[in-house]
Amino acid sequence: MPNHLARETSPYLLQHAGNPVDWYAWGPDALAKARTDDMPILLSIGYAACHWCHVMAHESFEDPATARLMNERFVNVKVDREERPDLDAIYMQAVQAMTGQGGWPMTVFLTPSGEPFYGGTYFPPDDRHGLPSFRRVLLSVSDAWRSKRDDVSRAVASLLEIYAPKPATGDGAPISAGTLEAAYRDIARRFEPLAGGFGRAPKFPQAMTLDFVLRRWARTGDQRALHIVSHSFRSMMRGGIYDQVGGGFHRYTVDAHWVVPHFEKMLYDNALLARLGVHLWQATGDDDVRQAAEETLGWVIREMTDAGGGWYSSLDADSEGEEGKFYVWTLDELRRELGDDSAWAIQHFGATAGGNFEGKNILTRARAEPAAGTVLPAVDRARVVRVLYEGRAKRVWPGRDEKILASWNGLMLRAMSEAALVFHSVPFREAALANGAFLWREMVRDGRASRTHTRGETRISGFLEDHAALALGFLSLYALTFDRMWFDRARALADTCTSCFWSDTFGAFYDTAADHEALITRPRDVTDNATPAGTSLTVELLLIIAELTGDAEARRRADHVLGTLGGPMQQYGTMFGHLLGAADLAVNGAVEVAIAGDPATSDFAALLRVVASCYLPSLVIAGGMGDAVRGLVLMDGREPVDATATAYVCRHYACELPATDPIALAAQLANASQVRA
Repeated sequence: MPNHLARETSPYLLQHAGNPVDWYAWGPDALAKARTDDMPILLSIGYAACHWCHVMAHESFEDPATARLMNERFVNVKVDREERPDLDAIYMQAVQAMTGQGGWPMTVFLTPSGEPFYGGTYFPPDDRHGLPSFRRVLLSVSDAWRSKRDDVSRAVASLLEIYAPKPATGDGAPISAGTLEAAYRDIARRFEPLAGGFGRAPKFPQAMTLDFVLRRWARTGDQRALHIVSHSFRSMMRGGIYDQVGGGFHRYTVDAHWVVPHFEKMLYDNALLARLGVHLWQATGDDDVRQAAEETLGWVIREMTDAGGGWYSSLDADSEGEEGKFYVWTLDELRRELGDDSAWAIQHFGATAGGNFEGKNILTRARAEPAAGTVLPAVDRARVVRVLYEGRAKRVWPGRDEKILASWNGLMLRAMSEAALVFHSVPFREAALANGAFLWREMVRDGRASRTHTRGETRISGFLEDHAALALGFLSLYALTFDRMWFDRARALADTCTSCFWSDTFGAFYDTAADHEALITRPRDVTDNATPAGTSLTVELLLIIAELTGDAEARRRADHVLGTLGGPMQQYGTMFGHLLGAADLAVNGAVEVAIAGDPATSDFAALLRVVASCYLPSLVIAGGMGDAVRGLVLMDGREPVDATATAYVCRHYACELPATDPIALAAQLANASQVRA
């Protein structure tokens, strides 16, 4: 018989609906049962694409004896961390405090009031590698709850201390160029010169940090900064972390050289990396970088798009019960699929008889040139990849998490819109417009966003990151189309960020709205982890709104938040990649471009194409005329010259001479972003 999860829409929760465990979703029913029966809560948090979540489910949650023990002694609650980042953040703090590390699956034991007292991540079915078996943990925790309640109370009291409100680390005073310089030095110190990226295995892309470093190059001309970004991105796109056949990036690699990935593909990683690729192509003109960005967005359109225009969350790491099985190849498989082209492909993708992953090959492009003495025919790479893709498509596909998350869609909408503009891509433009229309239609009501939409059902009040990411996505659609509707929608969501998530008491944004469900604490995570923090997205959003409208209060609030985080940004640069980008905008100001005229005309399009070809960190753009630009101070007094579309390049609203000629505009933009000492 299905358990209580059968009524849910989350694919992750539905994966567990047939377990013999009497799972509940988080909510009043589970909490009431725990209080009534005086039983502890076993909270298990994971997500659909998580490999070790599947392992623990198979080993323990599908085991009748383990399930019986869980049902007899606990109220069991399953949470999809992607639906409820608030619960994930709160209880991850506790697990990290108890164990010094975190991850998923996350297993936390709570009082009926939701207070944590013990926890960990993955527990095996038998004692091994220094980890206690899950059944032993269940018995130990249950015995403590029944006979050592004082010990439990002391553990609760100790853990609750981590949730006490923390004073701001700074006084809100404006940050300076020195803040950015110190952060960059910290980041550059962590750069790994051999394979790029930062640190050792396991290795994550850290696209937000790289984007900030690219800004640094544009501002200062520091060639090492450009090398850090270019070498890191190229190493990734040539490695196994990049799907050489289907496009798109896997989540991270278990090695330091980008070869062996953890095979799940997440929408947010690909949004951040595709956008970085767009920026890096603007900066360098590197066609390989452009190809990776375009292939990544093509993967999203081809494999991750809902019929209504929304984008799905992830592809699983596993298929047929094996991690990575969908993606790897033997030499015989390559020969069978490619025939005469197989010798080229084997050399090009570095495949060998022994393989590089459990006897098979993760395709890479680590060797760009044939080995000495090898003569290979010229081969159409696109055709080879297409044949491999068609052959791979006949395999059993990884599971797909088809929930549509507001914040992740906002991140991808921004990447898709910018790529549409920069690469002059009609498919990207159409995908971006369809997504924006879907998000506004299905996931926003009265200026409030919802978190998730699955199978036609929209659920869960949106978090700070949802509102800010959607607003930034809509601003990118405005920059693509100059349709005033998208700016107005972004402004409405920005107003919600302030009215529902800002605290005058603490001078900070919370991740949950003031009217959100009461939890043991109101979460506020300011670090940019796998995705940008709600705070950093909102700070950037308010700064852009201030540039466009002259909203002094929005700028003041953003500057204050940056001031409170100046110290941590300098010391731990890689933890604040997106916020550092916002800080760059605050310190160095935007490159303001106003194009006066009719966006439908060819002369307007010619000027916009020049802007799109340039890498301009902190570009803020407005365009149009008449009612379409009313209230946008960036457009005040900006009129077409001689009835011809005219561009104005400005810093702090002080502008260069009006430009109607694309060549003149290009000259003005050439050094617009640089701030040299």
